[in-house]
Amino acid sequence: MKEFSQIRRHYKRYRRRRTVSRAMKSTGRFLRKWLGWMRYLNPFHYLKRLDRYIIKKFIGTYIYSIALIISIAIVFDVNENLAKFTTNHAPLKAIVFDYYANFVPYFANLFSPLFVFIAVIFFTSKLAGNSEIIAMLAAGTSFKRLLRPYMISAALIAVLNFYLGSMVIPRGTVIRQNFETLYKNKRKNTSAQNVQLQVGKGIIAYIQQYDDLSKTGYGFSLDKFENKKLVSHMTASVIHYDTISDNRYHWRVNNYKIRTLKGLREHFTAGAELDTTIIMEPMDLVFSKGQQETFTSPDLRRYIYKQQERGSSNVVQYEVEYHKRIAMSFASFILTIIGVSLSARKRKGGMGLYLGIGLALSFTYILLQTISATFAINAGTPAMLAAWIPNLLYIFIAYFCYRQAPN
Repeated sequence: MKEFSQIRRHYKRYRRRRTVSRAMKSTGRFLRKWLGWMRYLNPFHYLKRLDRYIIKKFIGTYIYSIALIISIAIVFDVNENLAKFTTNHAPLKAIVFDYYANFVPYFANLFSPLFVFIAVIFFTSKLAGNSEIIAMLAAGTSFKRLLRPYMISAALIAVLNFYLGSMVIPRGTVIRQNFETLYKNKRKNTSAQNVQLQVGKGIIAYIQQYDDLSKTGYGFSLDKFENKKLVSHMTASVIHYDTISDNRYHWRVNNYKIRTLKGLREHFTAGAELDTTIIMEPMDLVFSKGQQETFTSPDLRRYIYKQQERGSSNVVQYEVEYHKRIAMSFASFILTIIGVSLSARKRKGGMGLYLGIGLALSFTYILLQTISATFAINAGTPAMLAAWIPNLLYIFIAYFCYRQAPN
């Protein structure tokens, strides 16, 4: 009797498991039938084995080349600045986290097109030397299909570079420049003379001398015009920006005089101190070298618009920086096409000549960027055109190399 009850318990447990198993299979079939379309939303669904293989090679070689070249750059930089760090008693924590932690991303992003090109040339020439690309083409894969994983990798790098260059690196550049000012004796411009700017519609501010360290200006005047006629004139011997105020644009003026003109009548007011709101900030008054690199792209766009509204003439370098960040992202695609086209063919004499040609093209691209930006600042070339000239020129070079690639 005891054995029979045990057998019955085992049988019930078996039936229960079988029922659950059938229910799970039925649910799985239902989900596969009605939710199967969701697999098309998975980006990895479109990646074949060839794509994964090339993307892995591309990204791995790109990271390796960055690590190698930046390591060499750090060694040379330490050797050059070690005496300055020692003389100025720079703490080790500041050197590592304030300087080099922001030095590495800045230069890695700056020379990213070069790293992309080196990575493509290096591993693609190795694939061609091992006859792997010949096997791919012989299996029916077109050169255009072969470019797909390269373009996916270039897109990932371009998005990463744009995000870093637009949002992350500018904040780190502020910390790095402050470190250089303290411990590398790189003086920042902290004063300005004879500053005149439009702070509102028909409102012109003028400061004879401004010191950014104390946020204080001397010889201040504020003129308000209506229909090209002066209606108010304010002067003050000292103007000071309130850094602890909860509101922006809060200034305090000392020894002020206000003349209000109404037709032939004039109303005169004077006082020792006055709190007022003027739509200007200290960063609008003092311009230092490399200041445009410390703005994120949204802040840079707002700053350019504000300066253009004021009629400022020194906004060109900010426009060049804004457009250059976008143009630099597209350089990854152009240099990738050039690199693949030059190195995909197996050559008897090796890749030395074509590697040299490719490196010369990439260095020329970076040099052309610098030259076009200089022309925009000093010769009046439109900023957007100056930032895109290297890309426009190298698109034709990429197309020519693509036409010569093996198919």
